[in-house]
Amino acid sequence: MSLYGMMRTGVSGMQGQASRLSTVADNIANADTAGYKGFSTEFSTLVVNGSAGAYNSGGIVTTVRQAVSQQGVLEYTNSTTDLAIDGSGFFIVQDAEGNSFLTRAGSFVPDAQGQLVNAAGYYLVGYSYDNGVPSAVVNSYEGLETVTITSAALEATASTEATFSSNLPSSSEAVTGDLPSANLSTSEYTAKSSWVVYDSLGGEIMLDLYYTKTGTNTWELSVFDQAEASAGTGFPYAAGPLATETLTFDPTTGDLDAFSPTSITVNVPGGEALEIGLGNMTQLATDFLVSDIKVNGNAPATIDSIEISADGIVNAQFSDGSVQSLYRIGMASVASPDQLQSLSGNVFQTTENSGEVKIGFANSGGNGKIVSGAVESANVDIAEELTDMIQAQRSYTANSKVFQTGSDLMDVLLNVVR
Repeated sequence: MSLYGMMRTGVSGMQGQASRLSTVADNIANADTAGYKGFSTEFSTLVVNGSAGAYNSGGIVTTVRQAVSQQGVLEYTNSTTDLAIDGSGFFIVQDAEGNSFLTRAGSFVPDAQGQLVNAAGYYLVGYSYDNGVPSAVVNSYEGLETVTITSAALEATASTEATFSSNLPSSSEAVTGDLPSANLSTSEYTAKSSWVVYDSLGGEIMLDLYYTKTGTNTWELSVFDQAEASAGTGFPYAAGPLATETLTFDPTTGDLDAFSPTSITVNVPGGEALEIGLGNMTQLATDFLVSDIKVNGNAPATIDSIEISADGIVNAQFSDGSVQSLYRIGMASVASPDQLQSLSGNVFQTTENSGEVKIGFANSGGNGKIVSGAVESANVDIAEELTDMIQAQRSYTANSKVFQTGSDLMDVLLNVVR
């Protein structure tokens, strides 16, 4: 039995070293593959029980492991859509059939439809901003969409929200005549400002806002469509005010008092309901002053450039200078990344040992940040792989000698019998 065991052990050693050489070959071949995670072969002993005074050699058992959790060096590029993860986590990608996988290979480029796809043909997915600020579905791939960027597409967004900061002069005299809300040629007001907002097709709509002091610490705010104004004078407008609100101020602080409305809703002609926040308005002893105004929406414009933030928000810079968030890239994590199953195309699948996938966003919840204009290189050291290859070659040769010696001794034994 010992001669057979010796030969079996030699074969076991050769098989183990052949497996080691295979991982070395794969590592060297993929040394320039973005996001590749190197393999290694580990050995453990296989002991065969023997009787006292007789030893039966066993052999080795090989286990192949992949260093998925070990990050490669970030290499910077000139492409905004090249993405790397600095820290833990995985991009979520889908194949042409819509099956979801995990990857660290972030060399994405737009295809003919503007969909971001990597070198292996997997499409980057994320959550769209079409229905507002997205949230991640923690335990499922539901809700993820292919990130699509089409520079030729015209985008127009209706105005729906605005914030406004201004000061109304406390020293102004109260108007005793006709108020703007009456929409008469004799209407009087204290101050006026005009805004540009956008309808559903991206057309510019000019709004006239009239601020009229009606009493102590009390003001009327009326909003009109400037297109309906009388030539040269304004009043009367062809149609009444789009919205009117009465504001009241605290005489001590100059801020809106607790009973005053803090917003006004205007139905934009041809557009949507525009909610204007008025919470930052004041009544102080100085001139009428508009200090800040922010209105969402934009006219039809093409995408000039794309910016991807560290937390995975894909922002489009339009030709009119406006910026709009399009997607937020989802990021996946598992309890044991090194136990993921590696598939062709440098992607991974969860296994029983890796744990279930948990989806969140970059730069939060323990996930790393996204670096735009960079790719993660393979975590392979060529010098170390060449050293392992030489060691495996020598070990394979030595194990073959063990097998050859066992074979020669077996021939001697057979010749004695003859």
